[in-house]
Amino acid sequence: MRQRVFEIVEKSKGDDKLSSLYDYSMIIVIVASLIPLAFKEETKLLLIIDLITVSVFIIDYILRWATADYKYENKSITSFARYPFSVMAIIDLLSILPSLGILNSGFKVLRVLRMLRAIRVVRVFKAFRYSKNLEIIIRVLAKSKNALIAVCMLAGGYILVSALIIFNVEPDSFRSFFDAIYWATVSLTTVGYGDIYPVSTVGRIITMLSSIFGIAIIALPAGIITAGYMSEINKDNDDGLQ
Repeated sequence: MRQRVFEIVEKSKGDDKLSSLYDYSMIIVIVASLIPLAFKEETKLLLIIDLITVSVFIIDYILRWATADYKYENKSITSFARYPFSVMAIIDLLSILPSLGILNSGFKVLRVLRMLRAIRVVRVFKAFRYSKNLEIIIRVLAKSKNALIAVCMLAGGYILVSALIIFNVEPDSFRSFFDAIYWATVSLTTVGYGDIYPVSTVGRIITMLSSIFGIAIIALPAGIITAGYMSEINKDNDDGLQ
């Protein structure tokens, strides 16, 4: 019985219709749980939506915890102690806690958690376990970790150097080094808000060069992720043909 529950609540393998139905239902619940975040005031309808969705999340969390021994290879009793510290279990718990205050008004400590409405946004990450495409992207990010870290270090170094140059070239235009960092980041990403900008000829030339090189640096992660994504797609297709 518990093994069947585990098969249902885990991401569908494709041939289990009940598990697929559970996955799609959970995606709908996750989307519905985000609706109250789009409103500043809490109406009765929004509270009902929050109550229903968090109740579903609690049941889902309990079911996953109760079948944790099937999730890990050792299938020992330690699995029940290990599961709450897994990444997805933590996300599940964080998506539940801010709403627990509506379940019992006597829990004053839990009512304080309702102030942390922003934490409810982590509910969107619950959808990761139900989407094959998101699962592929996570695998791509994991496999391309070293390359992405190198690009991030390159971008960070470029921002720092650009900020140091512009801060010394135009000290009057930038009140602090943080302003220079902000300008360098905006220039690197080619966003260009225009709230802080150089006014001298030399400063403008530096800005142009920063924006041009910024395009190349920003394009690197996109290329790495796209190449990795296509590789994973082809791998999955090859596995499916075998």
